[in-house]
Amino acid sequence: MAQTPAGDDPRAHVTKVNGMLDDLIRHLREDITKFDEPKAQALFETSAEVLKGLQTAFSHYKEGNEPGMRR
Repeated sequence: MAQTPAGDDPRAHVTKVNGMLDDLIRHLREDITKFDEPKAQALFETSAEVLKGLQTAFSHYKEGNEPGMRR
């Protein structure tokens, strides 16, 4: 059986996307302190929380912890 090249390994891409999500979540949360408009602050915090949930789904895939994400 031939080995799959690293570029075709979805786990490597999951790791990269998780890092990108970390950066975006951090950016959104830092920006909340830069303005006083409550609706904008809520939008940024909600966005960060939604992305955190997406990041959790990516982690479950990579770790294979969830029954639906097992290989």
